[in-house]
Amino acid sequence: MRTLFLAALLAVAGAGSVPACAQAPAPPRDWAHGGAAPSLAPVFGGTAGTMVVFDSRRGRTFRHDPERSRRRMSPFSTFKIPNSLIALETGVVSGPDYVIRWDSIRDPRQPGFDAWWRDHDLRSAIRNSVVWYYQEVARRTGPERMQRYLDRIGYGNRDISGGIDRFWLGSSLRISADEQVDFLRRLHAGRLGFSPRTTAIVKEILVLEDTPAYRLSAKTGGGNVPGGALGWLVGYVEREGDVYFFAMNVDGKDFASVRDRRTEVARAALRRLGVLPG
Repeated sequence: MRTLFLAALLAVAGAGSVPACAQAPAPPRDWAHGGAAPSLAPVFGGTAGTMVVFDSRRGRTFRHDPERSRRRMSPFSTFKIPNSLIALETGVVSGPDYVIRWDSIRDPRQPGFDAWWRDHDLRSAIRNSVVWYYQEVARRTGPERMQRYLDRIGYGNRDISGGIDRFWLGSSLRISADEQVDFLRRLHAGRLGFSPRTTAIVKEILVLEDTPAYRLSAKTGGGNVPGGALGWLVGYVEREGDVYFFAMNVDGKDFASVRDRRTEVARAALRRLGVLPG
């Protein structure tokens, strides 16, 4: 009788309990893993800017400020990506170790860029965003070949009328964040019409971080524009068998105000979306 009574008490106590598996609901998925899109307003903090991210596995796109994502703006040094592709394909640059000698003249309009003022090869020039190197590359490419390739790949408005060594620096060439993402998708897939060797070299020199968890390939850009400055970070993250392509631009009062902020904002946005580890 005593045994039956204890069993009844245990049964009653157990009736109100929840199985352990039901007490730990699965954490909500972030956007990168199929969850809902968060607001990036806290990341931009009231500063005008846009962020576009394309998830290749799920075929969906996230946009912060969709109207701005369609607006064409100067690419500044993000143009070093197509500039590198064209230079390699035409033979103007033979490979990632191709050196151009510095002319020993510092540009007084470019203070604070000490890493620029030496000889550079393609790999170091894109890593340090060396403007003079890529200006010389563009001159050697020439306007006819440059125009032909920009028309072929459909890069932004394809307008090089601002001068062969200036058109991408706050001048005539314009591209939107949406178009940047499309360009990067075609680059990654080898669908821009460049040789496999050219494509492989450019993809290799774009890698910023290669960790066991992810690989980040990206290029900054930025400069002064009427009324202030513009900063870019464009690229892609390869993670867990997926590729996330992104383009971010943000306004500032001058270049100094966007030089570091462009990368900080883009990284924070990618973490908030779950593209980069938190």
